[in-house]
Order: sequence, then C-alpha cells, then structure tokens
Amino acid sequence: MKHTSLRLYMFLSIAAALATMAVKFIGYFLTGSVGLFSDAAESVVNLVAALVGLWALTLAARPADEDHTYGHTKSEYFSSGVEGALILVAALVIAVESVPRLFHPEPIDQPFVGLAFSVFGAIINGALAWFMLQAGKKQRSITLEADAHHLFADVTTTVGVLVGVLMVAITHWYILDPIVALLVVINIIWTGTKLLRQTGLGLLDTALPREDINIINGILEPYRQQGIDFHAMRSRIAGQRRFVSFHVIVPGEWTVQKGHTICEEIEMAIRKALTDSTVFTHLEPKEDPVTFQDLELDRNTAEN
Repeated sequence: MKHTSLRLYMFLSIAAALATMAVKFIGYFLTGSVGLFSDAAESVVNLVAALVGLWALTLAARPADEDHTYGHTKSEYFSSGVEGALILVAALVIAVESVPRLFHPEPIDQPFVGLAFSVFGAIINGALAWFMLQAGKKQRSITLEADAHHLFADVTTTVGVLVGVLMVAITHWYILDPIVALLVVINIIWTGTKLLRQTGLGLLDTALPREDINIINGILEPYRQQGIDFHAMRSRIAGQRRFVSFHVIVPGEWTVQKGHTICEEIEMAIRKALTDSTVFTHLEPKEDPVTFQDLELDRNTAEN
C-alpha cells in the first residue's frame, strides 16, 4: 500500500507536468518571452523527472532477491540524480536561448495573456508540491522530496518570470526579459546541484541523521545501566530503508539463549521506534580481548 501511494503521487506529478507544460508553452508562443520560455522548458524537465521517479519507486517496491539481498530501495537515488542532471541541462538550454537576447532585446507580445497561462501552471505545481513534500517527509522518500523541491523551484521560477515580464510590459525595458531568464538559470543550477549532492550522499552510504542516532542511544541506555555495553555502531540509509548494526557486549557466563533474547529485544525496540529499519546485532563476551579488536570497519588482527 505504501509504495502504491507513493506511485500515485508520481502519476499526479506526470499529469501536472503535462498540464503545466502545455499552458506555459502556449504562454511562450503568444509572447515570445525568453523568460516564459525558461519557465516552460523547466516543465519539460518536470515531466521527464516524474517519469524517472515513477520508474524508481516501482523498482524500489520490489522485494529483496538473490542478486539484491538488501532490497532495491537505493534505486530512488537514480531518480534524484537524473532529476538533478536534467535540471542542469534545462539551465543550459535556457542560457543558450537567453544570452543572445541580452545583445538584441525583443519586445514581448500580449504579455498579460502569457502571464495568465503561467500563473495557472504555477498554481497546479505549488499545490501538488506541497502535498508531495508532506508525503515525502512522512514516508522518507527521496524521490517524492526531490520532485516536490523541484516543483517548488519551478513555482519560484514562475514568480520571478512573472515579475520580469510585468516589468517589461510596464517599462518597455526589453533587456529585463533575458536578465530575468538568466536569474532563473542561477536558481535552477542551485536546485540541481543540491539534488545531485543529496544523491551523492545516499550513494556514499551516509549514516542516519543525528536525531535517529539519539533515538537508538535512548533505547540502549537502560541496557547499559544493566551492565550491557555496545560498540562498533554503524548505520546507513538506502532510500526509505534504514540499516543499523552494532555489537552487544555481555558477561561471558551468559547462555546463548539469554544473549539472543536480549539482542532480539533490542532489535525489536529499534524497529518499532524507527520504521523501515533493518537491525543487525553481534553478541560478544566482555571478558575476551578479541571483543575489542573489531571496533573499526577493518578488524584489528594484531596479536595481543
């Protein structure tokens, strides 16, 4: 159900991209404004990004298999990476179209008609972006969050373009049109770079955020007070899935059953507190010196 819900948002994003692309290109063709062209061009990116996002969420929903034993949730980073790259391509296209207009400004035809079409598109994107961002944060979907941030950037772009075109219509300073378009390019580059950075952090197995680590430590603290210790904690995020591993250090005289029961209890508590978490524990006796040779990622094999 969860992945079905996420894909529903992507279908809505595809429909919104088609609608806004149509109205914004109509506005561009009516006016000839490169500012409105920049706004319309970004809508094309929205469509491609939504299609890639739908594919990524569909793949992420697949269960683990022999070739992907940790599941497919990391596929969401393909979506945010592609979206970031497409945004930068859109910025390049807009810049190529806008720079010549700096030297040869042209008047804008029917500016207020074009503005009306862009406003309609901005309203569609703004409403959808708000709902997608709430769902993305709640369900920790980088695909939904990336698409929502992109749509919000698109709304910001539209507002900037509207101001620019309005100023051109009032002042007849036609050079303002390409200047606004190039300002839009800067905003688009910033958004695209941020998405690519977020993708890179995910692909580099970035640890859980501090608030999640604090929750885990809060769960472990009562056990520490009972004389149980923990070390070698590691974590990473793969799309919606969290992975946590650590060693549980107990007295050597404990039975395997008692140690196993404690580990199961701790793992269950973490899974309840942090949804979509996979927790690995490793039981070790506190009296054995070897216990403290594997704190780092590569085990210390030096002899005692």
